[in-house]
Amino acid sequence: MAASSTLSLALRCAVRSPWRPSRAQILRWLRVAIAASDCRHAELGVRLVGSEEGRALNRDYRGRDHATNVLAFAYSPPPAMSGDLVICLPVLLQEAAAQGKSPVAHCAHLIIHGCLHLLGHDHETEAQAEAMEALERRLLAGLGLPDPYRSAPGSPVANAVMADGPTPSSLVARRSDAMTR
Repeated sequence: MAASSTLSLALRCAVRSPWRPSRAQILRWLRVAIAASDCRHAELGVRLVGSEEGRALNRDYRGRDHATNVLAFAYSPPPAMSGDLVICLPVLLQEAAAQGKSPVAHCAHLIIHGCLHLLGHDHETEAQAEAMEALERRLLAGLGLPDPYRSAPGSPVANAVMADGPTPSSLVARRSDAMTR
């Protein structure tokens, strides 16, 4: 973030979970994503939810009747951005375990991925997906975290995080691991 950038975060946890990210971690991940943009001010909400709420939100706002790992709701674009991210912790933890990733690394990826959507990035076309994934890889590497799209030893496929729809490889992973996404 530029020296004059500001970030306001409202964090809510609506689920009991064996693991959840700290406020400091979430702020760090958001700042990394925002620093890669021209955003000067961001007012963001992050809500950590269970499968039931994640499924209801995905159904109500996207017409998809399953819990998903991350949802992004943009209200105003940069340079004065506002929006909400919803992270479904049970899905995050299932995916991390199935893909041999730490919950921290997977959550960092989901937060950064969702924030990039709020900043206007998308992956509707192959070119957009390649550009967004390259940016995610670079930002996560700067945090010392592994490539989120590379399969861990023994995992079926790489994690293709899609805030607005799964890719064929992520569908295979979810079906083969009997995930609820």
